Amino acid sequence: MADETVQTHPPSTATHPPPSTEAKTETPPLPQPESAAEPPLASVGTELQKDALPPTEPPLPAEEKLKEAVTVIEKDTPLEPPPPEPPLTEEHVTVTAAEKDSAEPVSQPLAAALAVSQESETLEPQSKEVIEEKQKSVDKRKVPQSLVSFKEESNKLSDLSHSELKSLNDFKYLVQEALNNGVFSSASPSEAANVPEEVSIWGVPLSKDARSDVVLLKFLRARDFKVKESFAMLKNTIKWRREFNVDELLKEDLGDHLEKVVFMDGHDKEGHPVCYNVYGEFQNKELYAKTFSDEEKRTRFLRWRIQFLEKSIRKLDFYPGGINTIFQVSDLKNSPGPGKRELRIATKQALQILQDNYPEFVAKQVFINVPWWYLAFYTMISPFLTQRTKSKFVFAGPTKTAETLFKYITPEQVPTQYGGLSVDFCECNPEFTIDDPATELIVKPATKQTVEIIVNEKCTLVWELRVVGWEVSYSAEYVPNTERGYTVIIQKARKMVPTDEPVVSNGFNVNELGKILLTVDNPTAKKKKLLYRFKVLPYAD
Repeated sequence: MADETVQTHPPSTATHPPPSTEAKTETPPLPQPESAAEPPLASVGTELQKDALPPTEPPLPAEEKLKEAVTVIEKDTPLEPPPPEPPLTEEHVTVTAAEKDSAEPVSQPLAAALAVSQESETLEPQSKEVIEEKQKSVDKRKVPQSLVSFKEESNKLSDLSHSELKSLNDFKYLVQEALNNGVFSSASPSEAANVPEEVSIWGVPLSKDARSDVVLLKFLRARDFKVKESFAMLKNTIKWRREFNVDELLKEDLGDHLEKVVFMDGHDKEGHPVCYNVYGEFQNKELYAKTFSDEEKRTRFLRWRIQFLEKSIRKLDFYPGGINTIFQVSDLKNSPGPGKRELRIATKQALQILQDNYPEFVAKQVFINVPWWYLAFYTMISPFLTQRTKSKFVFAGPTKTAETLFKYITPEQVPTQYGGLSVDFCECNPEFTIDDPATELIVKPATKQTVEIIVNEKCTLVWELRVVGWEVSYSAEYVPNTERGYTVIIQKARKMVPTDEPVVSNGFNVNELGKILLTVDNPTAKKKKLLYRFKVLPYAD
């Protein structure tokens, strides 16, 4: 017997519906996001209520009336054991035009270490020897295991331990003494002693306000709160910045030919800006040669990376409680292997600079589409990484990319090439942005998932939908409430394959009461992740 939940919702806005009553569906509770990591060639960047209605409300605008007093019905029909040739069973998730933002997203927990390839196999009786041999084969292909998950610490003084607060005060004293005596200056000792220095890093003075404390805490944490070692690191960083001429670097025009290699897109669930590093772009021989073929080009590439990093960091919030780290995603699909000498040299240079001069700027580092050779590469660079850095790493094989990213980033914030809904705003996608939340559903093997959007007022409904990996059929239709009404086929049932467009968009003018049915047939033996979102707009005549 199917479970059924019925609830009447009060009026709501057209774009931010009220939360729905939770029912027994395929939607588990939203997982709590973690903090995170620091990669080779990592780059960083970012950007960083409505009042209660009066007791007597004025007439609602036309847009808000579209979703007035709607009823939500959610049904979860248990699956029956399938016969040898199972027909498609059906599952219905009924929502309304007022419920779009209410359903909580679904995310699967991420294993500590993920196999590079995780294809489904037909289960057959096998001997113990065969099973053990297969296990050995799989183990050889596994990517490195993540260490204990790193949790980002607070920068508020009240949250520091007694010993940490003492180290910070001792560090501040050393820094102030160095500023007074011109220790950080490139001028001669006699000249420097006459005028106290004013030294800033990433646009933040070393001794001024609460932002200064946040900067100094980064250096302290990078050296386990050892004051003398932290001060030596800070001093070396200031010297390197002067020699590298970082302030002038920000003004240079280094071109935009690498904009697809490193780019910023959206934020994670904790508000960290997300930086994508797409190494597969270097499979383009022309781009590779233009970037790494000689020492001059490698130096220019390094300056471009540091410039990108500096510009990104200066958009962060350095006040205590602000977002001052970045979520890194490194896509290793089609990435040139470590056998590429020029790339290996550039990687080592960048890694050394980042570790020595940019402490504690990565919240988490997620490696996706991890290939078989990465284990050897990771083993090679691992000695150069601190345990703190390695504790921020997460690895995902090619079949787990979307699932892994959705654990930390909502689907509307994930680019379409990685299974999400985020695309550049353009004429082909005028209705939705990363600010429009999506709903996640799991479509079980050999099932039909139907989403019912009940509309009680004349309006225009627009929606977009995708199934990660597709290999399913999709259809859409409008069913009026009147018995004499005609069902309108909006989208005929169509088999979707991975090479089709990642996101399907539709719209329909509803001029009488009824419902929109979005149907996904999954005939495969694998569960699928369905993403959808919709908006209710004024009726378009």
